Amino acid sequence: MGHNHDHSSGGHNHTHNANKKALTISFILIAGFMVVEFIGGFLTNSLALLSDAGHMLSDAVALGLSLSALIFGARAATASKTYGYKRFEILAALLNGIVLIVLSVYIFHEAIGRLSEPPSVMGKGMIIISTIGLLINILVAWILYSQGSTKDNLNVRSAFLHVLGDLLGSVGAIIAAVLIIAFGWYIADPIASMIVSLLVLYSGWNVLKESVNILMEAKPRSVDSDKVMDILKSLDGVIEVHDLHIWMITSEFISMTVHLRVQPDADRDSILERAKYTINKEFGIKHITIQTEGRELCTAADKCGC
Repeated sequence: MGHNHDHSSGGHNHTHNANKKALTISFILIAGFMVVEFIGGFLTNSLALLSDAGHMLSDAVALGLSLSALIFGARAATASKTYGYKRFEILAALLNGIVLIVLSVYIFHEAIGRLSEPPSVMGKGMIIISTIGLLINILVAWILYSQGSTKDNLNVRSAFLHVLGDLLGSVGAIIAAVLIIAFGWYIADPIASMIVSLLVLYSGWNVLKESVNILMEAKPRSVDSDKVMDILKSLDGVIEVHDLHIWMITSEFISMTVHLRVQPDADRDSILERAKYTINKEFGIKHITIQTEGRELCTAADKCGC
C-alpha cells in the first residue's frame, strides 16, 4: 500500500497567512461601516440602506466566521481528529449560506410591504451613506480578491460573495437615492431592496450547495473520475482499477483512495510512484492512498473478481 500525504506546507502556510490577513482587514472595515449604515438607515428611513446594513451585518458575521475557521482549521490533527479541524471552515461556509438565504427572504418580504405605500425617504442622506458604503465594499472586495484565495478556498469565496452582494446593494441604494432626489420616486427604495435580495439569494444558494456537497464528501467538479480510471489503467503493469473514491475534506483538500490489481511480476513501488505523480500532476490531488493487489492474493482469481 502506498501513501502520499505531501501538502506542500510552505505554500499552504503562505496562502493561510494571506487569507487570514485579508479577512482580518475586511472584517474591521465592514464591521465599522455597518454601524454607520444602520444609523443612517434609521435617520433617512431608507429600507434599501437598512437592508444593505443588514447585509453588512451578515458580511461581518461571515468574515468573523471565516477568520475563526482559518484559525481553528490550522490546528494540528489529533488522535481523535485525524484531519484536524479543517472541516470547520466548511461548517462556517454552510452557516454563511444559510444566513444569506434567510436575510434575502426577510428583505424581500419587507420590501413587498412597502410597495403599496412607500414611505418618504431622505434621498440626499441616503446617497451619501450608500456612496461611502460602495467605496468600502469595493476596497474590501479588492482586498479579498487580490490577497485571498477566492478561487480555491470556499470559505474565503463565500465571504467574497457576501461582499459582492453588499457592493451591488450599495449600487442599488445609490440608484434609488438618485431617483428619489430627481423624481420623488420613493417606490425606488423597496424595488432596489428586492433586487438586492434576489442577488443575495443567488450567492447564498451557491455557497450552501457547495458546502453541502463537501460535507457529503462529493467528488470535486474539477476531477473527472473516468479520466482518473483511464490514466491508472494505462500504467504499465496495472491489470485492473477498482474501489476508486475521490472526495473533498475542504475545497482545497482533495483526497483519493484506489485499489490497483497488478501483474505478479510488476514493480509495485514503481507503479505506486508513477500513479501518485501522474494523478498529482493532472488533478492536483496530493492526499492519495493506493493499495496494490496481485493474483496471488486470490485463491480463485476468476471467481472472486480481484
